[in-house]
Parts: sequence; C-alpha cells; structure tokens
Amino acid sequence: MYYVNREQIEHILRQIPDIADGLRMATSSWDGGKIWGMVQERCLHLAIEVVTDAGSCLIDGFIMRDAGSYEDIVTIIYEESVFRDQEMYDRLIELVSLRRPLVQEYYAWERGRLHPLTAVLPELLMRFASEVGSYLNRELGAPCR
Repeated sequence: MYYVNREQIEHILRQIPDIADGLRMATSSWDGGKIWGMVQERCLHLAIEVVTDAGSCLIDGFIMRDAGSYEDIVTIIYEESVFRDQEMYDRLIELVSLRRPLVQEYYAWERGRLHPLTAVLPELLMRFASEVGSYLNRELGAPCR
C-alpha cells in the first residue's frame, strides 16, 4: 500500500501559475536590468523547487527507486511514466541543472541575460502539473472532493 501525500503535491503544483506569470512577465518586459534579472532568477529557482519537490513526493509515495541528484528525480519520474514527453524530460533536466548556478554560484549568474528557458517554462510547467495530476488519477483514482 502506498502513502502518497496528494494534498502536499497539489499544494506544490498550485504554485506553478504564479511562477509561470513571473516568467512571462520577465520575458515580455525584459530590459536586461537588475530587477527583471532577479525576477527571472527567482522564478527559475522556484520552478526547479516545484519540479523536484513534486517529484520527490511521488518517488517517496510510490516507493520508486532512490534519487541521488536533482537530475535523478526528473529521470525517475520520467521512467515511471509520470510524464512521457521526451522534450519535457530534456527541458526539465536542463532546468534542474541550473540549481547549482542559481543557489550556490549565484554571484556568477548573468542577471543581464534572458535565459532561453524563461520563455518556454510557463507552458512546460503547466503541462508538468497536468501530467502529474493525470498520473495521480491513474494510480490513485480521482480525488474525492
């Protein structure tokens, strides 16, 4: 029997619309300045945390193999068919690989440059949330509300 904290996963995924809005605003208003650079930086960081936190909850709840890195989290949930899109997998791996530069090497992050993922992540994150929800419904049944 699995213990999947569905409520926690849904709570995590509910952060995505705000993150997606921030990424869209950073893209559309980009001027290379410090403020939009920091908005982008924080939104990218939160996107990483949402993907890895939701993934970790799925891995723990469904007793999937242990992850040794952030990239492993994405790989495991991809291999377990939480999502099946190769492009999504590639982009999420690219995203989580930014964690170290954003969190540990933040002093070297190029705040004046619009990162290529910033423009594509809003749609990708929304699809990720949808795929996770579909997976939970397949595995656990529709939630009782």
